[in-house]
Amino acid sequence: MTAIRTVELEGHIIDSGTLQQAFGLVMDLGGDFEVEEFNVGRSKTDTSYCRMDVTAETEDDLQEILHELHQIGANLTDAVDAHVERAPADQVVPHGFYSTTNHPTKVRYEGEWVEVDDIEMDCAIVIKETEDGTRAYTKVLNAIEKGDLVVTDEAGIHVDPPERPRDSSGPFGFMQGGVSSERPSESLIEEVAEAVEETKSQGGKVLVVAGPALIHAGAGDDLARLVREGYVDMISAGNGFATHDIERGLYGTSLGMDMETMEHPRKGHKHHIYTISEVIRAGGIAEAVEEGLIQSGIMYECVQNDVPYVLAGSIRDDGPLPDTITDAVEAQGAIREQAHKADMVLMLSTLLHSVAVGNCLPSTTKVVCVDINPATVTQLLDRGSSQAIGMVTDIGTFVPTLADKVLGENTATDGGEDDADGNRDTGSHRGDGHGDGGSPGGHCPGR
Repeated sequence: MTAIRTVELEGHIIDSGTLQQAFGLVMDLGGDFEVEEFNVGRSKTDTSYCRMDVTAETEDDLQEILHELHQIGANLTDAVDAHVERAPADQVVPHGFYSTTNHPTKVRYEGEWVEVDDIEMDCAIVIKETEDGTRAYTKVLNAIEKGDLVVTDEAGIHVDPPERPRDSSGPFGFMQGGVSSERPSESLIEEVAEAVEETKSQGGKVLVVAGPALIHAGAGDDLARLVREGYVDMISAGNGFATHDIERGLYGTSLGMDMETMEHPRKGHKHHIYTISEVIRAGGIAEAVEEGLIQSGIMYECVQNDVPYVLAGSIRDDGPLPDTITDAVEAQGAIREQAHKADMVLMLSTLLHSVAVGNCLPSTTKVVCVDINPATVTQLLDRGSSQAIGMVTDIGTFVPTLADKVLGENTATDGGEDDADGNRDTGSHRGDGHGDGGSPGGHCPGR
């Protein structure tokens, strides 16, 4: 017996290729479709609309097709409530639970459409009645509790992917190009700088996801400048990033290499483990700053300026630093908390952390991923972070150029005054709430 359901797509579905992708998905999965209504936008800014019947040989086959169509924003036309079931046990979801996309999502429950909070991909949706009304929100599987009301099937769910009009206007602007090493880096970095400044001027938060290659490439001082001047609100990294940043301040090396001469000094290969030992002796990064052990660098500026950071550990970490979260599930939770607060994310030369943070981001968050290896950016896009723009370039060139473009005009023309220590007071773009989420290292008294 043939199974049939009606779906609709609306928006810039032609310019973005969504319509062609939907047709392809149906055919690739052995289904068929018949277009009932198709209205084409007549200008660059006009949207298009398509309603079509999707058929398959069995209900199970149809559900598989509908699930894939949902991932790209095709929604069922039926005005029905979402199907819900109670979780039978902790960390156990009902069969056929709805697995989320990272796009803005609504759930129809008891006749009302409810916005899903904290949307991210590959989660379950939980419905909860509160004093203020019905709330829908995402939960990762290991956070599911027995009795949670979990949404199943695609019925009663509306997914709204960000629009990408042909004229590159809208919330993404320049972020239309995917991965490219051919586009002019200078002009693109300037657009990234403008996006950072716009995010901050609107009260948004910028999250930096960074790998140790940033330190090795000599870009640490420039990222520290951005932290100090209030253009970075949160940092997500690993044990190696923080270790080599601190190592550079203590020994002038990064992974044992002298950052000035590019030579390997005697016993330089031991500097990173000496660094970890000294920070452990002090009790943590903030304590090491307070006692004067750490006097410069990115982690120093984070502590001095109340910029929260998450250092997520891995099985290959040396030490690790006391601030490194070694429990993987705990680290995921800390990363997720940061990601949900971010309005723009800069992913700088780190594959694993970029993918981890990318998995937690809604598709409405601006993302810029920079790496010398195109595979890093490609893998991020393949995981579903379609909102990301990728730049294949040297991180040692990108970060200093970005810092110059963001800070150069301000520091040259701000008319600030020198303080008692002879430091230039250029003013800060830091807003309230920079301690949100709390830094593992805590807060140190000012210099």
